[in-house]
Amino acid sequence: MDYLAAETRYDESGMDFRRCGRSGVLLPGVSLGFWHNFGGVDTYEKCRSIAHYAFDHGITHFDLANNYGPPYGSAEVTMGHMMDQDFRPYRDELFISTKAGYDMWPGPYGNWGSRKYMMASLDQSLKRMHLEYVDLYYSHRYDPNTPLEETLQALVDVVRQGKALYVGISRWPLEALKVADKYLREHDVPLLIYQGRINLLDRAPVEDGILDYCAANGIGFISFSPLAQGLLTDRYLNGIPEGSRMTREHFLKSSSLTPQLVDYLKHLNGIAEKRGESLAEMALAWILHLKGVTSVLVGASSPEQLAKNLKSVHSEPFDDAEIGDGHNILTQNT
Repeated sequence: MDYLAAETRYDESGMDFRRCGRSGVLLPGVSLGFWHNFGGVDTYEKCRSIAHYAFDHGITHFDLANNYGPPYGSAEVTMGHMMDQDFRPYRDELFISTKAGYDMWPGPYGNWGSRKYMMASLDQSLKRMHLEYVDLYYSHRYDPNTPLEETLQALVDVVRQGKALYVGISRWPLEALKVADKYLREHDVPLLIYQGRINLLDRAPVEDGILDYCAANGIGFISFSPLAQGLLTDRYLNGIPEGSRMTREHFLKSSSLTPQLVDYLKHLNGIAEKRGESLAEMALAWILHLKGVTSVLVGASSPEQLAKNLKSVHSEPFDDAEIGDGHNILTQNT
């Protein structure tokens, strides 16, 4: 069945579009991440239903990376199928990003930040997604061994080649961010956005000065893992439920769910209940109220879950004293 986007996707969705730094780009307050639930192990029709719901409700930004899946590359393959089947007529309304920096293929040129890897990976990503260009291409992580100028020049060149419209960096330390900002400005390809992890349990970009630097220098900021891999939901308030992500002991370890953390989560959940929100909604809204944040990346296992997360764009401001500071609880125990 052919997909027709909802005519009300902008007029009635209520989506909050935010300017990304000092650029012409407006991103939705909530963006859809393809890290989980869009791989080759997932049901394609379920992937489509989530993506359809997202776009129908004002989410124009789809965020991918070369090794999202599993298996590696399969989330981009899913995106390619959806481009052909659903989204080709809406390509100019979509803002599609991908990244390279983590392990992707064997050998010395399938990882980190060399020019060879960055250029080859983007070519592969475009083929998988059936795209002529991406809107945004990231260096997915800081490479301490490759000269920063080599990675950054590769980003400059993919823009000049027409394979990306904008560039970003993810998880670079502050001093490297400053180098990137200066280099890219001097080469007329300004840094559009920084992707980092901010949530109620991990505030490193705030403490390290990264968010302030971005806000002061016209660079957007997008937060990944805003729900701390599901910890900032009601799933773990009473232990580890069967079938949860934590039972797989992969990205989320059971050892992290300490009594101290559970107490803090229950504290946050009580505040959320007073606000008439779920813990997840409040956790997303807290990030969106931070100065300098452009968008939060959410994953979703169903349209219903995504609908709940979208409520965060209309949330009231916070009293941070009431929220408290529990961000060291997780880092001390993982």
